[in-house]
Amino acid sequence: MLIYISYMKAVEYITVMSDNYVSAGFPSPAESYAECSLDINDYLVPNPASTFFVKVNGESMNDYGINSGDLLVVDKSLPIFNGSIIIAAVNGEFTVKSFYNRNDKIELQPGNKLYRKIVITQEDNFEIWGIVTHCIKSFNLRNKQFLSSI
Repeated sequence: MLIYISYMKAVEYITVMSDNYVSAGFPSPAESYAECSLDINDYLVPNPASTFFVKVNGESMNDYGINSGDLLVVDKSLPIFNGSIIIAAVNGEFTVKSFYNRNDKIELQPGNKLYRKIVITQEDNFEIWGIVTHCIKSFNLRNKQFLSSI
């Protein structure tokens, strides 16, 4: 199940402490504390008119790091290519899968070996809603509770 959430522009900016990356291995001393402002919408939503958010329910894309409860940013204006992670409607059911067009045969691949690929036939009602551009996760219990209420 995917829950459609329309795009809403936030008006506040996030302060970025540094233009450097944070170390995911050994701690490194900060090289600078220069601050700048970042509008998270500029980063996540470059095309506001064609962007929407969906909440994920299920485990079929876990191997791609897309888990139940995550919020996906989807852009309807981007071109689709083999390997794109897409939101699609197949016979009235929404799904998130990797798109492949092989010899004019469309396949939607899950990111979990416990699930089968979906092969689209002429009898299927198939529509691509957009490409997933970002996956937003929450590690904060309060945010998780908020997302679960959507």
